[in-house]
Amino acid sequence: MTVRVRAMIFATLLCVALPATASQSLDTVSTTAVTWLQQHRTLPGARMTAEAAPLDSRLQLADCPAPLEASMSGNRRLTARVSVAVHCPVAGGWTVRVPVRVKMFTNVLVTSRPLARGDGIGAADVHIEERDVAGLAYGYVAALDQVDGRSLARPLNAGTVLTPGMLAGRQAVRTGDAVSMEASVEGVTIHADGVAMGAGDTGTRIKVRNATSGKVLDAIVSGPGTVAVLP
Repeated sequence: MTVRVRAMIFATLLCVALPATASQSLDTVSTTAVTWLQQHRTLPGARMTAEAAPLDSRLQLADCPAPLEASMSGNRRLTARVSVAVHCPVAGGWTVRVPVRVKMFTNVLVTSRPLARGDGIGAADVHIEERDVAGLAYGYVAALDQVDGRSLARPLNAGTVLTPGMLAGRQAVRTGDAVSMEASVEGVTIHADGVAMGAGDTGTRIKVRNATSGKVLDAIVSGPGTVAVLP
């Protein structure tokens, strides 16, 4: 065999393609993560949108012979950005974490007007709107009966999503309520009618106005409709 013939044979061998190893579609991996989230982590009555961040195009995964599985670590609360683990469930199978951006739309209570600290929440103070709650780290209030007579712990602007952390204790006395004022003078308890100028639960310090004299006094809420006047 001449040198020329050997060279031609070698060149021919180089041109023969080796069998390609099948690779897993990255789009399928991302779709698996999104579908799992929508099927397993959508709140009842809510509407979820989820978008997987692009995976690194240099990532090479062997084609999985079994259906892909997905999961999230522990029982973590769903937030605006989550990581979903997609796994090939075979011996020696791979696992990829897929970053996903999430929006969860559901009906929540939103303030209809500016509200002051200590105000109670009534039907005229709030309305229902569909909002994205995935980014609400402190939760939300979905219905007025969840407020159940509690007052506000801080002032709120109109258009604010109501959260549990914004609520203080339940109101034993509301602003404008007629209250029974009790004062202790040398061991004798005196009762008088008054009007609450503030609101709060038992133990809250408020101002009250004596209904007879008009004098404004400091008092502590001692129970529903009752205040103890401070010396």
